[in-house]
Amino acid sequence: MKFLKNIFGTVWGLPFIVILLVVANVLASRWHARFDLTSEKRFTLSDSTEALLQKLNNPVEITVLLKGNYPSGFKKIASSTEDILRTFKELAGSKLQFRFAAPDEMIGKSSVSYADTALALGAESINLTSQLKDGQQQQLVYPVALVSSNGKMIVAPLYKGKTPLITNDALANAEALLEYQLANALFHLNQPQKPIVGYAVGNGEPMDLTVYDLAENTLQKDYDLQLINIATQPFINPLCELLVIVKPTLTFTADQKLKIDQYIMQGGKVMFFLDRLDAEMDSLQIKNEVIAYDRELNLNDLLFKYGARINGNLLMDLQCDYLPFDVSGNGQYDFLPWNYFPVLESSENHPINKGLGFVCGKFVNTIDTVEAEGISKTVLLYSSANARTISTPALISGKENVASPVDDQYHFQHLPAAVLLEGKFRSMFANRLTNAMKDSLDAVGMPFSTQALKPSKVLVVADGDIVLNPVIKGNQPTGMGTNPYTIGTEREFPFANRDFVLNAAEYMINDNGLSAAKSKEVKVYLMDPKKVRAEKSFWILINVLTPIVGILLFAIVFQWIRKRKYIK
Repeated sequence: MKFLKNIFGTVWGLPFIVILLVVANVLASRWHARFDLTSEKRFTLSDSTEALLQKLNNPVEITVLLKGNYPSGFKKIASSTEDILRTFKELAGSKLQFRFAAPDEMIGKSSVSYADTALALGAESINLTSQLKDGQQQQLVYPVALVSSNGKMIVAPLYKGKTPLITNDALANAEALLEYQLANALFHLNQPQKPIVGYAVGNGEPMDLTVYDLAENTLQKDYDLQLINIATQPFINPLCELLVIVKPTLTFTADQKLKIDQYIMQGGKVMFFLDRLDAEMDSLQIKNEVIAYDRELNLNDLLFKYGARINGNLLMDLQCDYLPFDVSGNGQYDFLPWNYFPVLESSENHPINKGLGFVCGKFVNTIDTVEAEGISKTVLLYSSANARTISTPALISGKENVASPVDDQYHFQHLPAAVLLEGKFRSMFANRLTNAMKDSLDAVGMPFSTQALKPSKVLVVADGDIVLNPVIKGNQPTGMGTNPYTIGTEREFPFANRDFVLNAAEYMINDNGLSAAKSKEVKVYLMDPKKVRAEKSFWILINVLTPIVGILLFAIVFQWIRKRKYIK
């Protein structure tokens, strides 16, 4: 202490203080700590994210396309993204670099803009109209980050909404998912090879342009998509990490079910998108009516063993999509709600549903969960609070929309339409294996398993159309969940069908622990408007006077200390 007093009392005092402050700032910029006092641990990374950042194999560059004059909602997303990227950089060090760029900026010295690159990689823009002092401003917003490493580039969505109106809930969901979206992009870039996803064929599954969005824009981006013919192949390759069965129309044989069953027993995961009933819009448009009847897929016993049952009924909902109808009979069409196209809801009860919007279905069945030992069941999609079911065979007629539906009939709430089953499944063929089945397994060197070797996952969705996309004039495929009749109209709505499939595939395949980051919540604390109006003047006065009073107190204490020192 005596040494410090001697220094400060000389001409070297001021230079010493300057040097001390510079050294302290340099050390603080390299090593520092912070305490996360938020109840939801908003600023604390999950363990899996920290491990991922510390083990990056190659340098990563992240370009955020949120530089510009945007409304406060997007500025908030940009600010939150910068905060979390700074935290990422603290752990990754020089291997991670990030910057913000305007979408219309050119990449390097090329003639390609960041916006063009984002669109080519599957990003979607938001047509935003904002109010400025000089008038309105029209601009396209790309709330994404371009993540590149080792010659590869992918898009990390920072805000999944498709409308320019940002609500507090949408903003909170976007902030809560920032860590997951960015970490997940880093995970995919550092994968040595893409996981294999099998698309099942052989039972009448669609192979035309109606699966274009599912194949090209959804699965092939992150996975090695391969065709698997269950009818002809002797077994399902265990290297296939996920099998997707979409809207089969032909009956499954016992041999085909055995292949699916033993694939699950080996740890394989399956997503079933099934239409138990035969009810198609094509027939309805031609005859203005169609009879819905059971397809006889012969999968009921298999799903029942795993813990789910697709009922032979049709779900009708007052919360539904719209179709054009010639109500007056003069050729002038009006958009009316079509109760057979329910708009399904989801709750934030699982990482698959985190931040998920509405999902549109077509001629949907309902699902019941049944007892299955050791299997957990999570309902992911369900009807609104105003739904009903009709038994089949049922006559569906376009004339139904001439009169408004009777609301009293729609009294069922939250009828399940999609359920996730997780655990160690038991084989449906335990104690039922025939000699012929055993011989077929022995021929390919696959031992029969009565119990799953490790936990697996099965997703059952009682609608095959959820993952199909319409094809409009000129053989142009649109996005899954798109209503071709409302495109460009005020009835057009951005349904989250693709997000649901992406989230489900990601959860079922990548056991990387990042689901903990996806489960994070960001709470929005809104001020009480009555309290704000009542106490506004008081808090303004406190904020104005507190610094002044603080300075005056400091001056008084300082003068008192000097007085005492020099009087002595």
